[in-house]
Amino acid sequence: MTDDHTPAGLTGLEEPLRTDGFAFLRAATTRAMLEPYGLADWAGFAESWNRLGLDRYMADGGRYRRRRHATYAMSGQGVERKKHQPHYQSRDYNELNGGIERWFRPIETAVGAHPALMAVLRLLHRVVTDLTPPAGRPDAWHVEIHQFRIEARADEPGEPTPEGLHRDGVDWVFVLMVRRENVASGETSIHDLHRRPLGHFMLAEPLDAALVDDNRVYHGVTPVRPIDPARPAYRDVLVVTIRHQ
Repeated sequence: MTDDHTPAGLTGLEEPLRTDGFAFLRAATTRAMLEPYGLADWAGFAESWNRLGLDRYMADGGRYRRRRHATYAMSGQGVERKKHQPHYQSRDYNELNGGIERWFRPIETAVGAHPALMAVLRLLHRVVTDLTPPAGRPDAWHVEIHQFRIEARADEPGEPTPEGLHRDGVDWVFVLMVRRENVASGETSIHDLHRRPLGHFMLAEPLDAALVDDNRVYHGVTPVRPIDPARPAYRDVLVVTIRHQ
């Protein structure tokens, strides 16, 4: 796919994805890649994580996860938000919470059209199109957006991936760090389809990011715990999943 600009670092993102099935980006690289696609008002975008709803579908009984959700169609003609719909994963991919339709609060209208989010989606469309052979490219990709806040307490660690090491049953998974407040740990690990470790890293700073080929690797994140139990502790991320319609 070609367009009028090549974001800085694009080769450095796509080559690891081709060879290893995943790529980890430091914040400066992520920002440089997103700015040509219109990244703006990051602070306003990040602030919206303060308005998420409690995830009441946690089969482990946990009350440590807050989220909002939205779906989009992404194509060469642009990005279009779809009518609000449930999030569904089969139990083949999520043994803990899969097998049911989960209705979460929709992402706020302004946040769903925010230039920071649109920049992420435009960049991802470029990357997944580049990495998908022409014969396998859909007319439009189905995209799900998740705003997650994982809260940690002294008596209840926060679980970013309570289902453990997993795949999501999609084609691509993008994770963007929004904020870490008073938490320790939360390390991401990547494993091959035989569950052999391939790499690990920490999304530590706002705009640190990872993109994984969900057909080729598993991923998981260790629990987060408060550094100071007397203060609020949480980990905010944006997760984007992309699959064929």
